[in-house]
Order: sequence, then structure tokens, then C-alpha cells
Amino acid sequence: MAEETDLEIEESGGGKKKLIIIIAAVVVILGGVAGFFLMSGSDEPVETLEEETTMAEAPAASGSATAETGSALYVAMPRPFVFNVPGASRDRIVQIKVQLLVRGDGNEEIAKKHIPLIEGTLLSVFSTTTADELSTSAGKETLRLTALDKVQAAMEGVEGSKVVERVLFTGFVMQ
Repeated sequence: MAEETDLEIEESGGGKKKLIIIIAAVVVILGGVAGFFLMSGSDEPVETLEEETTMAEAPAASGSATAETGSALYVAMPRPFVFNVPGASRDRIVQIKVQLLVRGDGNEEIAKKHIPLIEGTLLSVFSTTTADELSTSAGKETLRLTALDKVQAAMEGVEGSKVVERVLFTGFVMQ
């Protein structure tokens, strides 16, 4: 009779362990599903913003002879630009993430094909600036416009068209 009592205790303890394991598995699965939906759900607002940008810039681009017709596409530079800039009191390190606005699939492919040329051009432009210029929003805008001019000139020299419509700074850190 003592043996039967021991068996019952072991059986009920094993059932509790199974229940705990099942609950833990369900929590892990629900956490994974929630994480998946949170990560994949963030793509939709980007498409909406892209469509709004396309519609807003279409009238302005239609009068320009250099802009090709087509949807706005963004070509991201594969890695951020990290470089030193001299400052009045000390040198600083700057990191800039860049994306290029192009129109149409053809220009997107051309821009992707010439990423090393574009990176070299952008780096040469970025290396001519100072920390004092980059500390103001006007200085950042001037740098962005200078970068656009140089990239368009380089692409026109190689491909015969400007290809890139805008240079966008999507990340800017100065330490």
C-alpha cells in the first residue's frame, strides 16, 4: 500500500511538470508571434510616406528636364559614412547614413551599379566640411546640397544623366 501512495505522488508531480512546460511553450510561441507582427507591421507607414512623397514632388519634377518620370525609389548606401572633421576646440567624429532618391527602376539599377563611385564622391564632399559647419542645420543643408551637386556631376560624367534626384541624410551623429 505504501508503494501505491508513492506512485500516485509521482504521477501527479509529472502532470504538473507537463503543465508548466506546456504553459512555457505557449508563452514563448505567443511572444514570437507578437514580435513577428510588430516587426513586420512597421513596413506599411514607410510605403504610405513614399507614396505621399511621390505625389508631392511629381508636380515640381514635371517642369524639370533632368528628372525622369517614374515612381520615387530610395537607394540606401550599404554602410554609414564615418569620418573625422576638424573643429574650433577639438576634432569630432561624424557618422552620416545616406539614401538617394531616384525616379524609376532604370535609375535605381544605375545608382546601385555605381555605388562605389557615389560613395567616393560623397566621402570627398564630407571630408571638406568642419564641425562648426555641421553643428547648424544650415550647414547640414549646405553639405547635403553640395553632395547632391557633386553626385549628379559624377553620374552625368559616367552615365550621361544625373540619375539621382536628391541626397537624403537618414542618420546624422556627431561626437
